[in-house]
Amino acid sequence: MARQMDGLAGPRVDFAESEIIVSKTDPKGRITYCNDIFVKVSGYTEAETLGQPHSFIRHPDMPRSVFKLLWDRIQTGQEIFAYVKNRTKSGGHYWVLAHVTPSLDAKGQILGYHSNRRFPKASALAAIEPLYKELRAIEEQPDNRKDGLKAAHDRLNAILQEKGLGYDEFVLSL
Repeated sequence: MARQMDGLAGPRVDFAESEIIVSKTDPKGRITYCNDIFVKVSGYTEAETLGQPHSFIRHPDMPRSVFKLLWDRIQTGQEIFAYVKNRTKSGGHYWVLAHVTPSLDAKGQILGYHSNRRFPKASALAAIEPLYKELRAIEEQPDNRKDGLKAAHDRLNAILQEKGLGYDEFVLSL
Protein backbone atom coordinates (compact mmCIF):
# COMPACT_ATOMS: atom_id res chain seq x y z
CA MET A 1 0.00 0.00 0.00
CA ALA A 2 1.45 3.37 -0.98
CA ARG A 3 1.74 5.81 1.85
CA GLN A 4 2.76 9.44 1.69
CA MET A 5 5.24 11.17 3.93
CA ASP A 6 6.26 14.80 3.82
CA GLY A 7 9.63 15.45 2.25
CA LEU A 8 11.64 18.51 1.34
CA ALA A 9 11.01 18.16 -2.40
CA GLY A 10 7.28 17.49 -2.39
CA PRO A 11 5.45 14.61 -0.77
CA ARG A 12 7.40 11.38 -0.68
CA VAL A 13 5.48 8.30 -1.73
CA ASP A 14 6.61 5.04 -0.20
CA PHE A 15 5.48 1.53 -1.00
CA ALA A 16 5.63 -1.78 0.81
CA GLU A 17 8.92 -3.66 0.96
CA SER A 18 7.10 -6.68 -0.47
CA GLU A 19 6.01 -4.74 -3.57
CA ILE A 20 8.08 -4.63 -6.75
CA ILE A 21 7.68 -1.92 -9.37
CA VAL A 22 8.15 -3.42 -12.83
CA SER A 23 8.44 -1.81 -16.24
CA LYS A 24 9.73 -2.78 -19.65
CA THR A 25 10.88 -0.54 -22.46
CA ASP A 26 11.86 -0.76 -26.09
CA PRO A 27 15.53 -0.20 -27.02
CA LYS A 28 15.03 3.59 -27.02
CA GLY A 29 13.63 3.57 -23.48
CA ARG A 30 9.92 4.02 -24.31
CA ILE A 31 7.68 2.17 -21.86
CA THR A 32 5.98 -0.92 -23.30
CA TYR A 33 4.76 -2.43 -20.00
CA CYS A 34 4.20 -1.32 -16.43
CA ASN A 35 2.68 -3.25 -13.55
CA ASP A 36 -0.05 -2.15 -11.14
CA ILE A 37 2.51 -1.14 -8.49
CA PHE A 38 4.17 1.24 -10.99
CA VAL A 39 0.77 2.79 -11.71
CA LYS A 40 -0.13 3.06 -8.01
CA VAL A 41 3.16 4.60 -6.88
CA SER A 42 3.74 6.94 -9.84
CA GLY A 43 0.14 8.15 -9.97
CA TYR A 44 -0.02 7.78 -13.75
CA THR A 45 -2.50 5.51 -15.46
CA GLU A 46 -1.22 2.71 -17.65
CA ALA A 47 -2.52 4.61 -20.71
CA GLU A 48 -0.58 7.74 -19.69
CA THR A 49 2.58 5.65 -19.27
CA LEU A 50 2.73 3.36 -22.28
CA GLY A 51 4.76 4.80 -25.14
CA GLN A 52 6.36 7.48 -22.96
CA PRO A 53 10.14 7.67 -22.59
CA HIS A 54 10.97 6.23 -19.16
CA SER A 55 12.70 9.53 -18.41
CA PHE A 56 9.31 11.25 -18.12
CA ILE A 57 9.29 10.22 -14.45
CA ARG A 58 12.87 11.37 -13.84
CA HIS A 59 13.08 13.64 -10.82
CA PRO A 60 15.14 16.82 -11.34
CA ASP A 61 17.25 15.92 -8.27
CA MET A 62 18.65 12.90 -10.13
CA PRO A 63 22.17 13.40 -11.46
CA ARG A 64 22.41 13.02 -15.22
CA SER A 65 25.78 11.33 -14.63
CA VAL A 66 24.06 8.38 -12.91
CA PHE A 67 21.77 7.94 -15.92
CA LYS A 68 24.77 8.17 -18.24
CA LEU A 69 26.39 5.34 -16.28
CA LEU A 70 23.15 3.36 -16.38
CA TRP A 71 22.68 3.75 -20.15
CA ASP A 72 26.36 3.10 -20.88
CA ARG A 73 26.05 -0.21 -19.02
CA ILE A 74 22.73 -1.51 -20.32
CA GLN A 75 23.39 -0.57 -23.94
CA THR A 76 26.40 -2.90 -23.86
CA GLY A 77 24.21 -5.75 -22.61
CA GLN A 78 25.17 -5.49 -18.93
CA GLU A 79 22.81 -5.21 -15.98
CA ILE A 80 23.01 -2.49 -13.35
CA PHE A 81 21.74 -1.74 -9.86
CA ALA A 82 21.12 1.93 -9.06
CA TYR A 83 19.28 4.11 -6.59
CA VAL A 84 16.85 6.33 -8.47
CA LYS A 85 14.58 9.16 -7.38
CA ASN A 86 11.47 9.39 -9.56
CA ARG A 87 8.77 12.03 -9.79
CA THR A 88 5.07 11.23 -9.35
CA LYS A 89 2.27 12.69 -11.43
CA SER A 90 1.28 14.91 -8.49
CA GLY A 91 4.81 16.36 -8.17
CA GLY A 92 5.91 14.17 -5.29
CA HIS A 93 8.73 11.66 -5.43
CA TYR A 94 9.68 8.10 -4.62
CA TRP A 95 13.02 6.36 -4.24
CA VAL A 96 13.79 2.93 -5.60
CA LEU A 97 16.63 0.46 -5.80
CA ALA A 98 16.45 -0.37 -9.50
CA HIS A 99 17.78 -3.49 -11.17
CA VAL A 100 17.84 -2.85 -14.91
CA THR A 101 18.62 -5.60 -17.39
CA PRO A 102 18.60 -5.76 -21.18
CA SER A 103 16.12 -8.15 -22.78
CA LEU A 104 17.93 -10.06 -25.50
CA ASP A 105 16.82 -12.12 -28.49
CA ALA A 106 18.30 -15.53 -29.36
CA LYS A 107 21.22 -13.83 -31.15
CA GLY A 108 22.04 -11.57 -28.19
CA GLN A 109 20.57 -8.42 -29.75
CA ILE A 110 18.88 -5.99 -27.36
CA LEU A 111 15.09 -6.03 -27.72
CA GLY A 112 14.49 -3.62 -24.84
CA TYR A 113 15.05 -3.27 -21.11
CA HIS A 114 13.39 -4.68 -17.99
CA SER A 115 13.51 -2.95 -14.62
CA ASN A 116 12.50 -4.31 -11.23
CA ARG A 117 12.48 -1.72 -8.47
CA ARG A 118 12.35 -2.35 -4.75
CA PHE A 119 11.89 -0.08 -1.77
CA PRO A 120 15.33 1.18 -0.66
CA LYS A 121 16.84 0.93 2.81
CA ALA A 122 16.87 4.20 4.77
CA SER A 123 20.60 3.74 5.49
CA ALA A 124 21.31 3.51 1.76
CA LEU A 125 19.37 6.70 1.05
CA ALA A 126 21.27 8.47 3.84
CA ALA A 127 24.47 7.70 1.90
CA ILE A 128 23.16 8.21 -1.64
CA GLU A 129 21.29 11.51 -1.22
CA PRO A 130 24.40 13.59 -0.34
CA LEU A 131 26.34 11.95 -3.18
CA TYR A 132 23.59 12.73 -5.69
CA LYS A 133 23.39 16.31 -4.38
CA GLU A 134 27.15 16.69 -4.92
CA LEU A 135 26.94 15.25 -8.44
CA ARG A 136 24.03 17.56 -9.35
CA ALA A 137 25.98 20.58 -8.06
CA ILE A 138 28.96 19.58 -10.23
CA GLU A 139 26.68 19.13 -13.24
CA GLU A 140 25.26 22.63 -12.79
CA GLN A 141 28.60 24.47 -12.40
CA PRO A 142 29.82 24.83 -15.99
CA ASP A 143 27.95 26.89 -18.56
CA ASN A 144 28.07 23.91 -20.89
CA ARG A 145 25.81 21.01 -19.81
CA LYS A 146 28.07 18.50 -21.54
CA ASP A 147 31.06 19.69 -19.51
CA GLY A 148 29.03 19.44 -16.31
CA LEU A 149 27.96 15.90 -17.15
CA LYS A 150 31.56 14.88 -17.83
CA ALA A 151 32.83 16.50 -14.60
CA ALA A 152 30.19 14.75 -12.49
CA HIS A 153 30.79 11.43 -14.25
CA ASP A 154 34.53 11.80 -13.59
CA ARG A 155 33.81 12.60 -9.91
CA LEU A 156 31.60 9.53 -9.55
CA ASN A 157 34.29 7.33 -11.10
CA ALA A 158 36.92 8.88 -8.79
CA ILE A 159 34.77 8.10 -5.73
CA LEU A 160 34.33 4.51 -6.88
CA GLN A 161 38.06 4.19 -7.54
CA GLU A 162 38.85 5.55 -4.04
CA LYS A 163 36.55 2.92 -2.56
CA GLY A 164 37.96 0.19 -4.81
CA LEU A 165 34.44 -0.73 -5.90
CA GLY A 166 32.48 -0.93 -9.10
CA TYR A 167 29.19 0.95 -9.16
CA ASP A 168 27.05 -2.16 -8.51
CA GLU A 169 29.28 -3.22 -5.62
CA PHE A 170 29.04 0.28 -4.17
CA VAL A 171 25.25 0.43 -4.48
CA LEU A 172 24.77 -3.03 -2.99
CA SER A 173 27.17 -2.24 -0.12
CA LEU A 174 24.97 0.59 1.15
